[in-house]
Amino acid sequence: MTFSRTARWATGWLLAAAWALSFPLFSSLAPHRLWGWCAAAGYLGAAAATALGRRRAALAAALLGAVAVPLLWLVLTGQGQSEVTVIERSGRLLLESGRLYVDRPAHVEEYTPYLPGMALLGIPRALLGGDGGGDGWVVRLLGDARIWCAAVLFGCLGAARRLLVGGTGGGAAGGTGDERGGGPVGGPVGGPGRLLPVLVASPVVALPLAVSGVDLPLAGLCCLALAAAAAGRPVLAGAALAGACALKWTALPAVAVAVALLAVCRGGRAAVRCALVAAAGTALLVLPAALLQPAELWRQVFAFPTGRAEVPTPASSPLPGHLLAELAPWGWYLTVGLLLAGGLVVALSLLARPPRTVAAAADRLALGLTLAFLLAPAGRFGYLALPVLLSVWARSVAVPGVSRVVAGSFRLRPSDGRPRVPNERPGGHFV
Repeated sequence: MTFSRTARWATGWLLAAAWALSFPLFSSLAPHRLWGWCAAAGYLGAAAATALGRRRAALAAALLGAVAVPLLWLVLTGQGQSEVTVIERSGRLLLESGRLYVDRPAHVEEYTPYLPGMALLGIPRALLGGDGGGDGWVVRLLGDARIWCAAVLFGCLGAARRLLVGGTGGGAAGGTGDERGGGPVGGPVGGPGRLLPVLVASPVVALPLAVSGVDLPLAGLCCLALAAAAAGRPVLAGAALAGACALKWTALPAVAVAVALLAVCRGGRAAVRCALVAAAGTALLVLPAALLQPAELWRQVFAFPTGRAEVPTPASSPLPGHLLAELAPWGWYLTVGLLLAGGLVVALSLLARPPRTVAAAADRLALGLTLAFLLAPAGRFGYLALPVLLSVWARSVAVPGVSRVVAGSFRLRPSDGRPRVPNERPGGHFV
């Protein structure tokens, strides 16, 4: 039995509505419950509009209910997860004292488990002043860290889309280019391009966007890095990776994947340039804080998220790594060993079979992050939204019916040995 396209989309919106309704029923966090009610209404409206054949109206309903209404309400009323306050506090400390971390934190709220780059997203609040409670709506809106997290995400996704399908990058979307890194030939996105607003409206992006936004800049920069690598832009890829690694150390696997993608499709020189730019940029952003507060950076950025600080981390979802770490004192070391083994397996896979397309690179990065989140001594189910976002994003920039061979991957004619030229269609491999 096969279902029509309309039935599949309507079912998807209904499943999203059911997921959203679970938050008002089971969550103890007020921002999550509010998002659940708003998003459920939007998804149900989207399902109804889809059944009536109004696809644009369905997408508008989902975006309105799951993103616009809860985000604006929570921002203007000063509600959100504690991560928002943490980012804004680090931005204020950076401007006032040049420091990022509270010395010897005694409570969970005083910890800042982020690298120095995240403080930049809290600077607007510090510049505008106020605490987000009794301020005017302009200060609340422009000072809220979620708005700037969303701006980084959408800016990076837009830049990545232009690189891949806007005629300047195009490689992963089916274009090809010259060996020197010039702009490959690309075309406008068809059906899959419409997946991007659907992705934004989905719970994968809409929920963190409304309540915290903390992981969205990291996701956007990883997408931009992969797109730049596919388009043959090693310096841009390295800069995006440096930005991601300066936010959270969980971005490190993206460096290995992007370098592998560049190495196999653009050569070792491009891969080395990307790695050097990423390392230099990360050092430039992180080293000042590491030299100024080395003990606090270690305690709050590394020890606290892995469950080794004086104050236990609230990230305690019953994932395999956390369950193993709680078994006995040796459980933590076992978990770390398994985590390192999983990282080694992914690294060996990059050497044995490096990714040659954006989709393959995004999937490999998603696999590595999934293993890391599952095997980490402490974690949350919500972290798994990042791998899902990466995989869906890679497919949202693909042109249907065209192989996603990355820019600059040249193949030789069996007959005469010369490189294929742009726009050639041998077996439908290139546009």
